[in-house]
Amino acid sequence: MDNRAGEMEVFVTAADLQSFSAAGRRLRLSPSAVSKLVTRIEDRLGTRLLVRSTRMITLTPEGEIYLARARRVLAEITEIEQIVSSGRKVVPRGPLRVNASLGFGERYLLPLVQDFLALYPNVELDISLTDGVIGLIEEKTDIAIRSGAMNDSALKARKLLESRRVIVASPSYLDTHGIPKHPNELASHNCLRFNFQRRLNEWPFRDASSADVYRVPISGNTLVNSGLIMRRLCLSGSGLGRVGQFHVQQDLEAGSLVAVLEDFNPGDNELIHAVYAGHEHLAARVRAFIDFLADRLVSEDVGRNDPDSQITDVSGSAASLLTIG
Repeated sequence: MDNRAGEMEVFVTAADLQSFSAAGRRLRLSPSAVSKLVTRIEDRLGTRLLVRSTRMITLTPEGEIYLARARRVLAEITEIEQIVSSGRKVVPRGPLRVNASLGFGERYLLPLVQDFLALYPNVELDISLTDGVIGLIEEKTDIAIRSGAMNDSALKARKLLESRRVIVASPSYLDTHGIPKHPNELASHNCLRFNFQRRLNEWPFRDASSADVYRVPISGNTLVNSGLIMRRLCLSGSGLGRVGQFHVQQDLEAGSLVAVLEDFNPGDNELIHAVYAGHEHLAARVRAFIDFLADRLVSEDVGRNDPDSQITDVSGSAASLLTIG
């Protein structure tokens, strides 16, 4: 009889303990039985998963891939058995791999990790922060938190944040270089740019009289690949930057950054979603994390739709703070 789930359990145990003997003691099998089961998997796959030595076993690159997926399969089996058993509420458990942008991760995700794990101690969080575009399947990621439009119809998304974009600079930069009163004055300013999306280096503005939106090419001596890095450069007085307001919300409130050209702000928003592979039955740990994150972000006091929560632009206009959906 084919018992691939049992074989996966043996493989995961051996990989975790780095020993056939230790795995055998835990599973009440002989070391030779553990070795034969692992060899059976390797023969079926046609590739080596473990490298054996007299002292320990180590994973090959293929073994790393198999181990990660085997953990998920075993967690899914446990969850299915809970669902069809006595009707008790399913307890989220198992590995959960989350990828988020640097700015979102630092500002929102990492401060909430401890609270989530206190609620769901049987979940093992695996968090990666990067601003690069990733493939959920290729990177074996359960949830990716990203901004922008959804291009893959096979994926599902839940909106977490909706943040207007804003041009900011430090008071020290504005004291030295002056405050731009009109977009056509940007040619004389150092405008910090992104190196991963060319259209972000043409800033949009709204004509005050006609309400038409037009784009102004900008230039500067520094390019970055992250809103978080952009924020830090702006704080250091390196130049003007245009970012999602969630990156700089606290800095605007503290006065360490100042919004400029708000009279010409076109009001375009940066949408931030939790993106995941669409399944009819979503794993409990995935659903729990997305629900938790959405609930906690809604409770954040960041001036959502609050007419009294405003920042004052140095040129005299006011702008609504970060809006959360």
